[in-house]
Amino acid sequence: MKRLLIARLGSPNLIAFLIMALGLAAAPVFIDNNYIITVLTIIALFTMLTIGLSLLMGYAGQISLGQATFFGIGAYSMAIFSTRLGLSPWLSLLAGMILAGGVAYLLGMLIFRLHGHYLAMATLGMNIILYLILTQQVDWTGGPSGFRGVPDLSIGGMTLSTDTHYYYLIWFFALITIALSLNIVNSRVGRAMRALHSSEIAAETLGIDTGRFKLQVFALSAAYSALAGGLYASFLGFISPSSFTINASIKIVLMAVVGGLSSIWGATFGAAAILVIEQWLRTAIKSLVPGASGEQEIIAFGLILMLIMIFMPEGLVTGAGKALRARIARRKPERAQPAGG
Repeated sequence: MKRLLIARLGSPNLIAFLIMALGLAAAPVFIDNNYIITVLTIIALFTMLTIGLSLLMGYAGQISLGQATFFGIGAYSMAIFSTRLGLSPWLSLLAGMILAGGVAYLLGMLIFRLHGHYLAMATLGMNIILYLILTQQVDWTGGPSGFRGVPDLSIGGMTLSTDTHYYYLIWFFALITIALSLNIVNSRVGRAMRALHSSEIAAETLGIDTGRFKLQVFALSAAYSALAGGLYASFLGFISPSSFTINASIKIVLMAVVGGLSSIWGATFGAAAILVIEQWLRTAIKSLVPGASGEQEIIAFGLILMLIMIFMPEGLVTGAGKALRARIARRKPERAQPAGG
């Protein structure tokens, strides 16, 4: 089992994974600030969302601009199943993942017949439909006012009621998501996904069932998003439709692009970078333009996306890594040329 894990992850990935896990485990010991713990927890949630989108867009090459749809399905499944239907929170979390994966699989059978900007518009349509459902079905969802009283998760007899409890729980699931995704992209399935991304026709000539792969990756990315949504709902105890709009989907895309669409590790960096920039922008905009709406923030994110796509289309993590390797290679002394002709 150990050899398989090392073979799939690769030694550098395994070392990086262990360092990251140890660092995250030790962080609350040295950080005596609930706000920072909360921010780190939100980064873990968006890491799961971004990894799911990276698998779908960066590796399988399928466009999705509606990932917040499945984020919302997971969150409201946790809320509705655990309160309205009386299921345990853990079963509600699992039910949300299964529901989101099933919805993605069924929708994928329809929308993956489209290509290019038609596919992008179809995924945006999913997000609009979910938002309308969440705002109109007041008896089930609470409508625009939101849904209160989402129960805490518990392990054994201990209820997870503090920020630190949820920090460890959510990062535990985020690390599982990272490990699982690294195994996927370094396996035969990952090679098939790359082939699909490069050329769907060429992948089919190699015997790859491209239709099945697209549906499976879409369902997996939806399950990741629903997992993040269910944990988000339990962590905050309150959810509203405003958290699952098209703007949220665009923010997830931006995180994936900043970190690198074809980088599992970049997902965490992209999520952290955008969340930090978002907080800074809100503070800066409020101080410069009192009473400003969120439109200025969207414009700023649009400019960031344009700059990344123009100057570093592979994302900051992948692009910076390549630039560093190129710089090291240039500094290496050239091998002495043999004398004579």
